[in-house]
Amino acid sequence: MARQHSSPEDRSVRLLKVGERVRHVLSELLTRQQVHDDTLSGTTVSVTEVRMSPDLRQANVYVKPLLGADEAKVLKALQVNTAFFQREVAKRLGLKNAAKLQFRADETFDEATRIDRLLDDPRVKRDISDED
Repeated sequence: MARQHSSPEDRSVRLLKVGERVRHVLSELLTRQQVHDDTLSGTTVSVTEVRMSPDLRQANVYVKPLLGADEAKVLKALQVNTAFFQREVAKRLGLKNAAKLQFRADETFDEATRIDRLLDDPRVKRDISDED
C-alpha cells in the first residue's frame, strides 16, 4: 500500500518536528539493539519516516530493512514489540500520551527503482532525445 502524498502546507511544523523526534528515538533503539528480539537484532532496519496524526495520538512509522531482506519478518517483529517502542518513545520525548505506532513497509524505494527502470527504457530515451 503506497503512502498518500500531501503537500507541506497540509502538515504543521509541530507534526513534522514530533515525527522527526519519534523517528530518531526509534532509530536509536534499533541501532543500539535495545529491543530484545532476535529478528531485529540480526537485521539493520532504517526508519525512513514517521507521520503523526494531528492529535499526536497515532503515528505511521515507515521502515525498510537493509537491502529489503526479510521485510515481512521484520515488520512482524516490530509489530510484536510495539508496546515496548510506544513506552520508550513516550518516556524519552516526555509526551503526555504515548502515540500508537503502526509500522509499515516503506515502498518509496521500490517506486523510485521502478521509475528509474522506466526512464532507462530505450523507447523513453528516444522520446526524450526527440524533444531536444
